[in-house]
Amino acid sequence: MSRAPDSPTPRRAADSGKPTGKAAGKSAGKPAKAGRRGRARLKRVDETSAGGLVVDLRGEVPRGALIARIDRRGRLLWSLPKGHVEPGETAEQAAIREVEEETGISGEILATLGTIDFWFIAEGRRVHKTVHHFLMRAIGGELSDADYEVAEVAWVPLPEITDQLAYPDERGLVDAAGRLLAESA
Repeated sequence: MSRAPDSPTPRRAADSGKPTGKAAGKSAGKPAKAGRRGRARLKRVDETSAGGLVVDLRGEVPRGALIARIDRRGRLLWSLPKGHVEPGETAEQAAIREVEEETGISGEILATLGTIDFWFIAEGRRVHKTVHHFLMRAIGGELSDADYEVAEVAWVPLPEITDQLAYPDERGLVDAAGRLLAESA
């Protein structure tokens, strides 16, 4: 993900992300107006990212590659690798590229795991982020934390990944991955 290590921790949202009420009809080109309490409204920005769980299926227990970042409070937070979809890229292409950039592991997509969306505030903007996740099989590379956005990277046995992940919605995706792998075995 292209979020800098000192960026705010995202606030997960269950809403659809669609604007409602008065804000739905506002023009993006107009300056922000003060809200009910005198605060300026933040510009809304939509961002799309992709990534997922890359698994090593060799060995008795499948392992998944996780990355860790240090948040603005200095905590090490483990998550699935992900990053921005670049212009001209599909979500699948971005997922493969981002997983390799952030873990050093190249993979091929086996299945779609799902989509997560959340909101956060950064650089004076209210950002709605949508992240497409895929299940991938490792086909090459070596585990590496060379990416400047990544503090650590690790292979974690699949049954232990949910205990390590910082975000509950990603835990649900890993559970889905486990079911998909069990069905294909």
